[in-house]
Amino acid sequence: FSSIAHIQRDVQFGWLIRNLHANGASMFFICIYLHIGRGLYYGSYTYTETWNIGVILLMLVMATAFMGYVLPWGQMSFWGATVITNLLSAIPYVGNTLVEWIWGGFAVDNATLTRFFTFHFLLPFAIMGTSMLHLLFLHETGSNNPTGLNSNSDKIPFHPYFSYK
Repeated sequence: FSSIAHIQRDVQFGWLIRNLHANGASMFFICIYLHIGRGLYYGSYTYTETWNIGVILLMLVMATAFMGYVLPWGQMSFWGATVITNLLSAIPYVGNTLVEWIWGGFAVDNATLTRFFTFHFLLPFAIMGTSMLHLLFLHETGSNNPTGLNSNSDKIPFHPYFSYK
């Protein structure tokens, strides 16, 4: 927390960087929800592999946002971490062990904050890899359109027709 306070107070425009990071996450989720709505409207869920990778991607983004929500370590963050992580205890057989592993002990504490900071840093790399996989599958299946018609017959290769111009 002291590093964040230093960035906000001592680094020039540090407050702007932090606010862009926090508000940018909200804008990112608006774009994600629009993307999901477009996919539902166009029936993109029929390409199950691409859709399922997108669902995994959504879960990773939500987990990263939750980890970032906990990092300010105020009352809302503490109780948010407590309540949401306790939901995992409903998983049969492994739930309580999983919750204790995430917490780093028997209660939400500094170890939890350290783990959440680590996850908040590492999960974007998993998101990047999953995004590439999502785009790879999208490239294979093709994108859907409002007409529902296959437009592959209208396409011509970029190389050599356009690259030599």
